[in-house]
Amino acid sequence: MAIFVLRRLLSAIPTLLLLATLTFFLLRLAPGGPFDGDRAWPPEIMANIQARYGLDQPLPAQFARWLGDVSRGDLRESFQYIGRPVSEIISESLPVSLMLGSWAMLFAVALGIPLGCLAAWKRNTWLDHSAMFLAIAGVSLPSYLVASVLILVFALWLGWVPPALWEEPGSAILPVLTLGSRPLAIIARLTRASMLEALSGDYIRTAYGKGLPDSRVIFKHALKNSVIPVITVIGPLAANLVTGSFLVEIVFQLPGMGKHFVQAVLNRDYPLVMGVTLVYGVILILSNLLVDLTYAWADPRIRLES
Repeated sequence: MAIFVLRRLLSAIPTLLLLATLTFFLLRLAPGGPFDGDRAWPPEIMANIQARYGLDQPLPAQFARWLGDVSRGDLRESFQYIGRPVSEIISESLPVSLMLGSWAMLFAVALGIPLGCLAAWKRNTWLDHSAMFLAIAGVSLPSYLVASVLILVFALWLGWVPPALWEEPGSAILPVLTLGSRPLAIIARLTRASMLEALSGDYIRTAYGKGLPDSRVIFKHALKNSVIPVITVIGPLAANLVTGSFLVEIVFQLPGMGKHFVQAVLNRDYPLVMGVTLVYGVILILSNLLVDLTYAWADPRIRLES
């Protein structure tokens, strides 16, 4: 197990290097610059600014210098937030994104798996049709529409929760519901499909032949054998909930990393974009590693090493 984890972590280094390389040069190829604005700076001032941040050097030299700084743990200072290190911005905003993504994933798994099991158990009944209608709606509706409806109903009409910001205890309810609606729908649909396949197995008929109750057959025998595809999709979904919460954080005005990432891209804040991209890459790699480790728990037949 330790060798497998070490091998995966070492193999992640080239992946992160490729990610950083593509992001660095694509940012430089995009039109505009970090100090382009409505105000035209005198040439001598612009030259001093470019020299201050090393932007007057050739791109390969800039990239080599950036790699050297990152290898020492220095993500540099933000262009947008003058005087603030990128590492400080990430350390302040990452906990919000992680908390939001974790709660949304917990909400999606806690409701998605039982909903999928119920739909498979009561196949072709009104419970099945209702569950799949909600699942299709969750996949189809965009996040901004779900967020708008939730704010209108629960914040403005009923007044149960605050509509935005991250200040009161109930501030996370609407963002979590919005962010978790799509993964909940995906998990419910996948659980139903896997459960239907498992329920057609011979061992299920044997369990029913022994007189076991439906609940024990569903949750003890069928669920564990149908959870592998669900685990497969939970890993990328969990990473996407953290890395793909840009829109939700902007709509609800949350001080998360996604909001800073969008603003950094718009303002060509190169150090902040590179730092957030690396963090997102690490989160995705760790999520996939956790999924592989979970396979062995769910199915002992799966071996982590060839």
